[in-house]
Parts: sequence; C-alpha cells; structure tokens
Amino acid sequence: MYVLVGAVYSQVKTMFCLPFLCRNGKYVALKILVSDASGQTSEVQILHTVSDCAPSEGQRYITQPLGEFEHSRPNGRHKCLVFEPLGPSINSMVEELPQLKPRKRHMKVRYPPDMAKSILKQSLQALAFLHGNGIAHGDFQPGDMLFTVPYIDSIPEEELRQEENVESGSISPPDERKDGKEDLLAPRYLCIAQPLAPFTHYAKGFKIKLSDMGGDPPQKPVTPVGLRAPEMIFKGEVNKSLDVWSFGCLVFELIAGQQLFCIPGSDDEDDEHLLTLTERLGPPPDRLFDQWKTFSLYFTPDRTLFNVALGGVADGEEPLMLEQESMEDAFDKAVPEIDEEESRKVKTLIRWILQYEPSRRPSPAEILRDPWFTGIEVDETTVEESPA
Repeated sequence: MYVLVGAVYSQVKTMFCLPFLCRNGKYVALKILVSDASGQTSEVQILHTVSDCAPSEGQRYITQPLGEFEHSRPNGRHKCLVFEPLGPSINSMVEELPQLKPRKRHMKVRYPPDMAKSILKQSLQALAFLHGNGIAHGDFQPGDMLFTVPYIDSIPEEELRQEENVESGSISPPDERKDGKEDLLAPRYLCIAQPLAPFTHYAKGFKIKLSDMGGDPPQKPVTPVGLRAPEMIFKGEVNKSLDVWSFGCLVFELIAGQQLFCIPGSDDEDDEHLLTLTERLGPPPDRLFDQWKTFSLYFTPDRTLFNVALGGVADGEEPLMLEQESMEDAFDKAVPEIDEEESRKVKTLIRWILQYEPSRRPSPAEILRDPWFTGIEVDETTVEESPA
C-alpha cells in the first residue's frame, strides 16, 4: 500500500510525474511512465544488470530500484517504477546552499571547491563503475546527479506531507472544461513540485548517485547541447566516450562555475557549437572538418576562420569576427577559487579529456588515476553508517 506524500519533481523524458510516497513506514519515489511505455523498460533491465554484476557498488553509485507495477487510468496503463527517494540534482542544489543566501549582486553561484571536487570524483567513480560493467549512461549531465537524503525515514510524515491548498499555491485549481463537464482524462488538480532540499545532506561526507539510466533510444539527442561530443554533432554517433566528453565539460563547469560551451538552442545550434569548439579547443581534425557541411560559411578553403556570424555573411554585410577565447583563457577569466598551480592541473586535465578523436580520450578509470583526482578525498562510508 502506497500513501501519496508529495510531488518531488516532474517532466523527465518518458516520465510525466515523480510523486513521493510512503510505503510500510518507509518513503519511496515513484516514477510514472507515459502510457505508451510498456513491457520491460531498458532502464529496469540496466538496473537489474547493475545489481546482478555488483550489488554493493551498484547501491553506492546508482539510484536503487525497489519494484515496479502498472496503474490503469482513463488515458491508459502506466508502468510505475519504485525507487529510493533522492534529493535535488547538483544543478539545483547549488541554489540552496546557505553560503549563497541572501543572494548578492554579482555573486558567483557555484559550489565551494571541496564540494565541487567531491561531486566530480563521486560522479567519475560511478561512471567508471558503469563503463567497467559494459554500460554507458548516454546522457551524463548534472540533472542526473542527485544528492542522497540519508535520514529521510526518520522524518515524520506530517513534516513531509504536501499541503493541498489552492490558496497557498501548493496545488493548482481544479481543472474545468469550458462546457462545465468533468474531464475524465484530466487529474482533479496538479501538485506543485516539492523538492527535498531542506532535508538533503550536503555537509562533509555527502553522497551523490547517478539516476535516469535511460529508456528506449531517443529519436534525437537528449544530452544538453553544450555537453554533446563532436561525433554526436557530426554523425549522431553514440558510444561510451560520449560520457567521458560530457564529464570533461563538467570539470570545467563545476570548478569555474560556468559552462564551457554555452549554446542557446536555435536552428544554427550545431554551427554555433562547432564554432565554439574551435574557439575553445582549436580546429577539429580534417576527418571531422570534411563532415561539416556548412563550414564554408565560416572558414576559407585553407580552413582559416573569417566569419562567426551564424548562417554566413548576409548580402551587403561584412564578415563578423570576434576575439577568440581558448578554454584556458575562459577558465582563468572565471577566477576559480583554487590556486594557480591547481588551476594549471585542472586545465591540463580538461585538455586531456576533451580530445576530438574518441579513441584518444581517457577512460573513467584512467582519469581517476590522474594526480588531481587521487588527491581528492571522498568519504567512503555512507552517511547512514554514521549517526547524526
């Protein structure tokens, strides 16, 4: 028997809701898939594979499945996956850190260096575990890295239960059709997302886990544009090395506090991304250049950059050229909170990871052996083992 307590978050790929429930005195998260997602999902298969390969390591690094069932509604049958409850993603938790409140003008919103380094090492350990068992994540991004909530079962249900009050804004007004009749396919009301940030452990010894191990292969890339590897842009290739490329981008992002490749969505987003890659990392190799169908809009035949205006030079206009900023320059400009020697190590590490040729990128296990990562201490005991 499940008792609905609140809505944690929603709208993740094939999922339309993730309510937060209580079952037999323990809290669980329920991932409800869209009605056309039937049968054994690839996510469930992957999670079972992980559990069979290495149950203790899987429990440490990956969101734990607790069961599944189907639920019938007027709009179809929905597969429901039951998981351990987890807290906010690393994307959203940074906004909740007390040292960033109250927010001041020009304040840099980023994790303190020790937190950023621990997040990076834990996520890399999780990635090394997956790749070591022949599994690629496929969408390695901050939104899929979640903080644990170790003591949640000790919190009274009344403290977690979501208020059902339209006036306070915790739920939406009842849905009504224009003709006044009841809409049998629509819910009576919608719950506002209720993050678990107030109950999340983010002090020393905090833990994060990888979530969202995937559904059926998407029809188009789902990885955020700024984290996509060159081979995905050029040829739509999917391989384990995509995770490594994304991780290299995240090293920059978490230490510098800003994205390495900030690409707003547009019709020319691939061109903009490739131009930014060229600016930050240098020109791609000939093999990739030859696959860039619109490169002549920006480069001369000898591959000299002459224009950065997306879509090419308009009639009657002059080519647009802007000052180019390398990855190293962008990193230094962000003024990370680490000393000059450590900055040099981080920039060298990022260069090593972000190589155009997938075969030349290091594996997660090799990156873990880099001196910068061996120097990062991560508490190997779980918070559950250490009483508050």
